[in-house]
Amino acid sequence: MRLFTALVIYRLVLPFVFVAAFPGWVVKMLRRGGLTTRLGERVAIYSLPIDHEPCGVVHVHAVSVGESILALKLIRAWQVEEPGRRFVLSTGTATGHAVASAANIPELRVTYSPLDFPSMVRRYLDRFEPSQVVLIEGEAWPHLLLECARRNIPVRLVNARMSPRSARRFQRFAPWLRPIYRHLDAVAIQEPEDAAVWEALGVAAPKIHHTGSLKFDPGGGHRPTRRAEFQEMLNVIGGNRPVILAASTHPGEDAWMVQAIRKVCPEVLAVLVPRHAERRAEVEAELEAAGHQVVLRSSFPTHSIANPLAEIPPVFVIDSTGELADWTAHADVVVIGKSFLSVGGQNPCEAILASKPVVFGPHMENFQPLADRLVASGGAISACNQDELARALTMALDPDFARAMTAHATALIQLHDGATQRILTVLG
Repeated sequence: MRLFTALVIYRLVLPFVFVAAFPGWVVKMLRRGGLTTRLGERVAIYSLPIDHEPCGVVHVHAVSVGESILALKLIRAWQVEEPGRRFVLSTGTATGHAVASAANIPELRVTYSPLDFPSMVRRYLDRFEPSQVVLIEGEAWPHLLLECARRNIPVRLVNARMSPRSARRFQRFAPWLRPIYRHLDAVAIQEPEDAAVWEALGVAAPKIHHTGSLKFDPGGGHRPTRRAEFQEMLNVIGGNRPVILAASTHPGEDAWMVQAIRKVCPEVLAVLVPRHAERRAEVEAELEAAGHQVVLRSSFPTHSIANPLAEIPPVFVIDSTGELADWTAHADVVVIGKSFLSVGGQNPCEAILASKPVVFGPHMENFQPLADRLVASGGAISACNQDELARALTMALDPDFARAMTAHATALIQLHDGATQRILTVLG
């Protein structure tokens, strides 16, 4: 009865949510160039002949760019174990689609995931007939789960994460969610304490597996790597200066972070990597209004650049997609975005894998267990305001202090070593 009632409510609300979100979604697609891709796939309308589709293979669902990168890591590791195996990767955003397509993984079909309307989900499953569906981190859509259960298609959730806030919200509605989540065939969790939450949501205990984090697994996948062309740009813009990189910044943080960086020492080269590259004009305008010269990655080297030996260098904005990890390898200190003036935080793992000292703000809810352990072990510094951020950066720029920080952080990340292989074992 609860399932019937929950589905009635969901089906009544879903069209209104779609209509309300549609204008903003179109604007995002225009900014990210998504309208030039096969957007009909979002409503399960396909242009490719069905005979060319890979039927009966594993489907991996990843909505955001970050989830798409994790999906690619998992698929690459899977293909190492089973060369030539075919996959379908479905994404929910244009940037995620672009990153997945640009990876050029053999035997991989990249598509958009269908909206969670019953008819669209059925058309999607009719077309591809997946052997199993792998969900990355948390995208468990009711109609997809129920239709897969009806067709005996296993659905497994990997790298499952549950922030304390999300856990409280989910547990509040657990009686309504259990009839849906009980259809998950396996859940691979990052932290052992998350098991109780998934059991409360209706997942049987034998189906819950503590694997560690695919995201934090230091083995496999692409590790941050210095690139000669990146170093050349940094040399042209700032000479041989220390680099403080603000990773995955969100609206409002850009000029705020640069101001804190300038407090440390004005001559440091500030490098900003906005979370969304299409924010380039907004970021540039905000920084210029605050009195900073700006160089965009997309305009390099045609942009007029000041003398790299000038007293205060320009701010270098990396307005590209999929390059953050390798830019991180060129930093002396990494500041984590979305952790000061927004809520949730971003992933600190790439900086740790690059052996860079990490500083973040008070809002790391999406990575709370890891963030707390990093601070407690001396592997990262948490700052609450600009003055604390400036002091933290001063400490992190000290070579001896930085070495100690990165050693502690690396030891903590090693606890997740092998997570990718453990996840593959769960997936069979």
